[in-house]
Amino acid sequence: MNSQRPATDVLTERSSRVVALAKLQRASVRRSEKRFLVEGFNSVDAALATGRARSVLVRERDEDRHAALVERAQAAGLPVRRLSDRAADKLSETTTAPGVFAECDILTAHLVDVLGEAPQFLVVAVEPREPGNLGTLLRCADAMGADAVLVLGDAVDPHNGKCVRASAGSVFHIPVARDPDVAGALRAIAATGVRTIATTIDGELSVDDADELLGSPHAWLFGNEAHGLPEAIAAGANQRVSIPIRGRAESLNLAAASAICLYASSRAQNR
Repeated sequence: MNSQRPATDVLTERSSRVVALAKLQRASVRRSEKRFLVEGFNSVDAALATGRARSVLVRERDEDRHAALVERAQAAGLPVRRLSDRAADKLSETTTAPGVFAECDILTAHLVDVLGEAPQFLVVAVEPREPGNLGTLLRCADAMGADAVLVLGDAVDPHNGKCVRASAGSVFHIPVARDPDVAGALRAIAATGVRTIATTIDGELSVDDADELLGSPHAWLFGNEAHGLPEAIAAGANQRVSIPIRGRAESLNLAAASAICLYASSRAQNR
């Protein structure tokens, strides 16, 4: 590595710092300590770029491979610590530890603040339970230029390691607001004049013909992979939109359906 190397001490799996950081794999600890741990190049890169990182940890044998990240952390005045192989394995939630981690401040956005910014394009996840699906939704929302993602009800923590990895860094780029009160949050959205849209097989409007709707302020409502959007919420949406299926597939999964819908919104709003 060029420039300064991290401190010479190598943290082992028994070090108090590693033990404390490993506990951040639990949602309750993340909430109480207001910090979380990310791993892998994309996540650490985004954490540094957005000023969310508190410190960076790198596996000793991967220092050269991640030299650019280490140098950026040092330039920002952040502590950089070296890890033994076993310490890296202890912190990692993947089969093969990627070798670089960042300790980050918790991501906090509030519904009232998001709605106060006069959003044009929102993504609303109602009780998502699968972290990989939520991470994919965050990544798609970020790519398509959504203003924010709202995570409502009894939902997976967006700081969950699998969710962060699936977002490929997008969890740091787009505001994510959580609210356990689904009905209250939907009422707050309606009060701003943002129209809510549900995807249903029998929607009265095809996404192909929805440009006028999608060119105005709106919020897509998505349910979870297992049960979809609750019928009462779909029925209460301002508009029910269908995705034409012209082949023989019976339906689309959440990731595919959301990608189609969010692309349609991006296209309509950026024409």
